[in-house]
Amino acid sequence: MHNRTLFVAQPQNDEARRRLVAKLGAHPPDEAAALLVTAEASLAFEALAELNPSFIQDILAALPDGQRQAIIACAPPQLARQWERSRLFEAGTIGRFMEPAFAEFRPGMTVDQAIEVMRGLVKTALITYGYVTDHDGKLLGLITMRDLLFSERESRLVDIMLRDVFSFRPGMAVSEAMKLTLSRHYPVYPVCDDQERLLGLVRGQAIFESEAFEITAQAGSMVGVDKEERISTPMLRSFMFRHPWLQLNLLTAFLAGGVVAMFQGTIDQLVVLAVFLPVLAGQSGNTGCQALAVTLRGITLGEIKSGDARALIAKEGMLGAMNGAPVGIVSGIAMYMIANAQHSPHALVLAIVVFLAMVGACTISGISGAIVPLTLKRFGTDPATASSIFLTTATDVVSMGMLLGLATILIR
Repeated sequence: MHNRTLFVAQPQNDEARRRLVAKLGAHPPDEAAALLVTAEASLAFEALAELNPSFIQDILAALPDGQRQAIIACAPPQLARQWERSRLFEAGTIGRFMEPAFAEFRPGMTVDQAIEVMRGLVKTALITYGYVTDHDGKLLGLITMRDLLFSERESRLVDIMLRDVFSFRPGMAVSEAMKLTLSRHYPVYPVCDDQERLLGLVRGQAIFESEAFEITAQAGSMVGVDKEERISTPMLRSFMFRHPWLQLNLLTAFLAGGVVAMFQGTIDQLVVLAVFLPVLAGQSGNTGCQALAVTLRGITLGEIKSGDARALIAKEGMLGAMNGAPVGIVSGIAMYMIANAQHSPHALVLAIVVFLAMVGACTISGISGAIVPLTLKRFGTDPATASSIFLTTATDVVSMGMLLGLATILIR
């Protein structure tokens, strides 16, 4: 979460600032805000200024109004205005990641004048590019340090600037912005409004930090771990994050148990089926998790466009059947050998039942692995949220139901 781009701390505060930065970065925003309650406003500002801009906004939003204003008052005017402006944008948008564009110049300025301005700016901020704007703030071009270094000092910026500069809109989702950066790899991107007026800049590092955090949170979200939970989260808070999902998982487990109870008579007559219940549940569950992982990746990277869902579901269903067939053959052979060793008169039929159940369960599991996150996304929910719990329920119910159901129909 560290940014280290906006502010150079005073030497006497350096050690206290470093300790506070480390503490803030190890906690979610509301807990980080609680750590600032007893800190001096100036020290709190110095620590916040080193964090990811979006994380700064989340912490500021969690602070009491008075303390938030006291901290913002310690910031340089341009940075204070940027923090207030960023608060207007929703979480997860580029606007929340904006930093001030300190190096802003007029087109008529000379290279020599721009260099003199830069000398002062680099003492308190990390400057990567200079931005050329008109009197209305419209972005006209971009100046690189190389251009300033090798151009004649009398040259005007309008003559050496790069035109047609790529920029973001502040309301753009970070996930969408990340896709646009994959073929560019610039360290810094300007942010403009619809009239191309320069509002600020966003660093590529901040975008990738945010997306990396979201991706690492997916694994936990799939099993009901809140993305705000960290190693440092207090035990009681972790319990409150996790336990509701475990109760939901218990209810879904009862559903799978109910399916088994429906075929209690079949199990009593064909006890050997109990040996293969976890085998089918495990194989179909893994098949579903593979489809789930690929679908979540596609959603995260924006690879699934409108109208692609049906084709994806069909593909995962076919892959499930293709994977289920060879696995089903091996499982069927194993069932035949075990049943035959027990002198069961239904050994061959049981082997066929296991094969058919495996193919069917893996097919449905593949379909479910694609449908679950797509459905959650369609209803406006994080597609990773507890998706593994819903998928496990579907695969358990289908695999056990198909095995016991087919055995009941074909043997009993």
